[in-house]
Amino acid sequence: MRERRPIPPRTAVRRLALGRLISVTGGAAAYTALNFTVWDRTHSPGMQALSLLLTFGVAGILGPFAGALGDRFDRRRVMIAAEAAASAFFVAMVFAHAPLLLIGLAFGSAVAELPFLSASRAAIPNLVGREEDIAWANSLVTVGVHAGIAVGPLLGGLVVASAGARWVFAVNAVSFLVSLVLTISVRGRFHDPERETHPDGREHAGLAAGIRFLLGEPVLRRMSLAWLVFVLGMGMGMVADAPIAESFGAGATGFGFLIAAWGSGSVLGAVAGRWMSVRTEPVWLVLGSACIAVAAIGVGLAPWFWLVLVALFAMGTADGLTIVAENGIMQRRTPDAVRSRTMAAFEALLSLGLFVAYLAAIPLLRAVEPQRVYLIGGLAATGAAVVLVPLLALRREAVEAPEIERELPVTTWESRVE
Repeated sequence: MRERRPIPPRTAVRRLALGRLISVTGGAAAYTALNFTVWDRTHSPGMQALSLLLTFGVAGILGPFAGALGDRFDRRRVMIAAEAAASAFFVAMVFAHAPLLLIGLAFGSAVAELPFLSASRAAIPNLVGREEDIAWANSLVTVGVHAGIAVGPLLGGLVVASAGARWVFAVNAVSFLVSLVLTISVRGRFHDPERETHPDGREHAGLAAGIRFLLGEPVLRRMSLAWLVFVLGMGMGMVADAPIAESFGAGATGFGFLIAAWGSGSVLGAVAGRWMSVRTEPVWLVLGSACIAVAAIGVGLAPWFWLVLVALFAMGTADGLTIVAENGIMQRRTPDAVRSRTMAAFEALLSLGLFVAYLAAIPLLRAVEPQRVYLIGGLAATGAAVVLVPLLALRREAVEAPEIERELPVTTWESRVE
């Protein structure tokens, strides 16, 4: 049987981005439905924090294990298996009612999806093959993710209000299957075919290799410290979102608008990120984090709900820029042999910060008004921006990325087709 030829790199990235758009739209709608349903049925900050902890915070515990799958096995197959498993959990959520059971099944879906996230981010440099296309690819995939975040919560809030949460869970299960089909259709290089025998593969052996590399590389270590400070503050704001919507009398639909405002801005920021380069990525990383700090303070002080939405839109725009810059810097500075584990270690560190933030939000929300939580988040984001300032020196580095050039000698699609 004739072997199937790879598709052009940009086509491969576009299909992955479309898959992320579809699955993240469904996922964002489903998690919005879950979180609002839990709050509506319990009105318990503890249950709200538990829901966030076991979905958004799960990477802190299991992220390194998920990342190891992307470095050990074929990343394309890992991504396909992860999407199939996540879909199955959301099918089960259609028939669940008790808040604890819903949270437990959502936890299962979050665990199932972890290998996809680290493997897909690690595969980008291999799929595009050219250093100058990395920012474009990261931008497009980020647009898909954050467009889904922008649309999904709004749809989730509207459907929950009109038909109930179980319909949202059913649609999300289908969205994962559609994304799975798109991933199957992508034929290209997802990893270094010689990574098992590559010197970097032997040097970075073991489950903890990603953590060692993340903490041992000076730039990545500084980024990790900065974002840890960031999530400690902003994670508490996530717990406060539903109470903020309720305090303005906006209900489930308003809660969806809150997240959609942030997601819409992040799409704009991600689109703008496609024109970044190795020299400008550090600049936008620092500026973006500073703008997030200002926007978070704006949420905390806004007297009207529409002004909260404007501040969240600005925050999302800055966040989209920082994500594209962050991915590019990390991908260029990490060898393929340990890239998936390093990405997973980074996410795990941030998830541990979210774990602490979610727990801290429980007594804080009992003590202060929900908007005031965002003021604390703004101060934390200010600290993160200060920590990142020394990375501005990276713009003076050479444009070439020698590590990726050595690992990806094939730079055109045509030369991959024999």
